[in-house]
Amino acid sequence: MRCKRRIALLGRVASEQVLVARLLAIVCACLCASAVARDYAQVKPGYELQFPRDQGSHPRFRTEWWYLTGWVKDARGRNLGIQITFFRNRPGVDENNPSRFAPRQLLFAHAALADPEIGKLLHDQRAARAGFGLAEALEGHTDVFIDDWSLKQIAGGYHASIAARDFTYALDFKATQPVLLEGDHGLSRKGPLPAEASYYYSQPQLAVSGSITIKGEKREVSGSAWLDHEWSSQYLAPQAQGWDWVGLNLADGGALMAFRIRDRSGGTLWAGGTLRSADGRVRNFAPGEVLFEPLRRWRSPRTGADYPVAQRVRVGGLDFDLEPMMDDQELDSRASTGSIYWEGAVKAKSGGKSLGSGYLELTGYWRPLRL
Repeated sequence: MRCKRRIALLGRVASEQVLVARLLAIVCACLCASAVARDYAQVKPGYELQFPRDQGSHPRFRTEWWYLTGWVKDARGRNLGIQITFFRNRPGVDENNPSRFAPRQLLFAHAALADPEIGKLLHDQRAARAGFGLAEALEGHTDVFIDDWSLKQIAGGYHASIAARDFTYALDFKATQPVLLEGDHGLSRKGPLPAEASYYYSQPQLAVSGSITIKGEKREVSGSAWLDHEWSSQYLAPQAQGWDWVGLNLADGGALMAFRIRDRSGGTLWAGGTLRSADGRVRNFAPGEVLFEPLRRWRSPRTGADYPVAQRVRVGGLDFDLEPMMDDQELDSRASTGSIYWEGAVKAKSGGKSLGSGYLELTGYWRPLRL
């Protein structure tokens, strides 16, 4: 009964203290569980992704996320970096419990703003148990929300509404290109075992419009963004430490995604990537064709984590030198997903020529990542 009383306290998120209370309730629910789910859906070859069906939630899988990043400019030409991520997790505990309070699906969300005039990342987070009309990740199309944070599929693209502590987003993302299937027709290997994989597609070159309000100042903005959607039940190998990932909207209209999964020694356990050229041709990269080479590091004064914030990414004989919009783009999500990572807006160059812009994600540099 103590467990149920704590879970019942889950209400509208309004502060970090409420976030922590929610997480304590979730932990309590897991400790009170009497059965463990063993029927997680698995990523298997031969599955054909279909849209809009697969743009929605896949609740039988253990982990899923919708991840939006982009560069925008305001009316004065000031650059801003935007990040919005919704996570869904199936904890697999007490799933036969008929109570509506049973935590069958958990939802988390991160939002961040990179503003060079501020000099460090502004960010906020949400956490909730799905249900009661307060938090859901719907099937069939993209519609995921936690309280007044939402990402919804609309005609021709997406709409995001985020009310964070220090900023708000009211943004539209218009699709200008077809969906990009990552890996082998949407099956993306993440480790040496075939089961260590995800279903994964991207939507590069999204045209952004709308407004961002920063500490009371409303700015109309426009730019370009990238959306990733992945779902899996066994994403990382046990020996994995974390990953380096980059998604770039190229200046010529192309798109590049590249990643490497790092092992505990810092070496590459697995790697991959996809390049879609401006004419629509797609090239996939095997692990041996992808290299991340640190060019400059930054140490967080808050956590002591040391991140390679400037990197050279080599894919299939092509070089992309990544330089961050600003060094301090560390995101502390211990009050929701329990991790600290670097999530940064970057520019890409080669030989002094600008190639595009996007986001670099660096996980597992604070502690080994656990999904």
